[in-house]
Amino acid sequence: MTHRVGVIGGGQLARMMIPPALEMGIDLRVLAETDDSSAGLAATAIGDYRDLATVRDFAAEVDVVTFDHEHVPVEIVEALEASGVAVHPGSHALTCAQDKAVMRRRLAELDIGIPQWSMATNASDVDAFVAQSASGEVVAKTPRGGYDGKGVRVISQSSEIAEWLLAGPVLLEEKVGFVTEVAQLIARRPSGQTLAWPLVETVQKNGVCSEVLVPGSADPRIGEEAQRMATRIADGLEVTGVLAVEMFVLPDGAVLVNELAMRPHNSGHIFTELSSTSQFEQHLRAVLDWPLGDVSLRAPSGAMVNIFGGVRHDKMSEALARDSRVKVHDYGKSARHGRKAGHVSVVGEETKDILEVARTAVASLALDGLA
Repeated sequence: MTHRVGVIGGGQLARMMIPPALEMGIDLRVLAETDDSSAGLAATAIGDYRDLATVRDFAAEVDVVTFDHEHVPVEIVEALEASGVAVHPGSHALTCAQDKAVMRRRLAELDIGIPQWSMATNASDVDAFVAQSASGEVVAKTPRGGYDGKGVRVISQSSEIAEWLLAGPVLLEEKVGFVTEVAQLIARRPSGQTLAWPLVETVQKNGVCSEVLVPGSADPRIGEEAQRMATRIADGLEVTGVLAVEMFVLPDGAVLVNELAMRPHNSGHIFTELSSTSQFEQHLRAVLDWPLGDVSLRAPSGAMVNIFGGVRHDKMSEALARDSRVKVHDYGKSARHGRKAGHVSVVGEETKDILEVARTAVASLALDGLA
C-alpha cells in the first residue's frame, strides 16, 4: 500500500521532502500557495491554507497531513483533527510554535530555561520592563507571525513599537548576553521514539540564519544538555516530526531556549549530506510513525551557508569545479532581495577549511546586490 503524505505549504522545506519520499515510495502531495511554488514538482493542489474548505479537500486525499510552515490557523488544524484526520504535529503542539507567549508559558511549565519575559499591552508596560534592564535595552517581538528577523526589534523605549501596541499585546524579553547561538534538532514519532542530531552552531546575519557549523564552538557538555532539553520539550509537547530548538549559550555555559520550529529547519540542512538520515527523511518517517533512521555522522565536520537573493545558474559549473565537496541546493525561487534562494553544504575533516570552501561557493553563486 502506498502511503500518502500531504504537506501544507509549497516552500523549500516541502521541496526537499520530495527526494526521500520518492526513495521510500511515499506519495508526497503538496498544497501550494501558487503554481510557481518551490515545491511545485509535488503540488497536487493550489489554494489558501487559511481556507477550511480548501484544506479539508486536500486532507481528504492523503493519509496524514504535515506542514512546510507554522502559519496554518490552529482552528483549521483542530477542525481536521475533529473530523478524524491525522495531523502531525497536532494542534496542541503547533500552537506553541505559532504563539510565542503560549510557547514561553509551556516551556516554563516544563522547567526549561528561557529569557526573562513579559507581555505588554501599553506603553507603561514597555517602559517598566525596560527600566528593569541593566543594559537599557530589551527585545520586543510580535507574539504571532514573526520569523527570520521579522517582528523582532531591540528597543529602549515604548515609542519604538507604538504601532505594534496598537495592534495588540507585544512580547518583551531580556536582551540576552550570549556567546553563541545553537540549535538542537530532534525527531519524535507518535509512539514516543526520539532521536537527536548533534548540536549545531548557527551564525545570524540581519536576524536571519546565515551559516551553520557542525561541530560548533560549544563545549560537548552543552550539547548533552541541549539534547536533554530538546527531548523534554518534544515529549512534553507531544511533538510529532522534526523539532528545532534554537538556543542561546551564556558565558557561564547555561543554555536558554529562544525559539521552536516544529518542522524541518534551516539549521538542519547540513544533515542532508552530513547525517546518515536527513531531517527531511526523518520527518516523513516520524509523521508516518515509522522507525526513525540512524543519525550518526558521515564525516567529522560540516558547514552550510545560505544563498540570499537569487542563484546564478551561469556560475554553477564553476562553483562545482572549484571543489568537488561542494553540494548546492537551489530552492527554485525567483530572485528577491534578502530571500533565501538556496544553500551550499560541504562536509569534511576541518570545520574552518570546509566553511571557507562553502563561503567561496556562495560568493560566486549569489546574485550581486540581492543578498
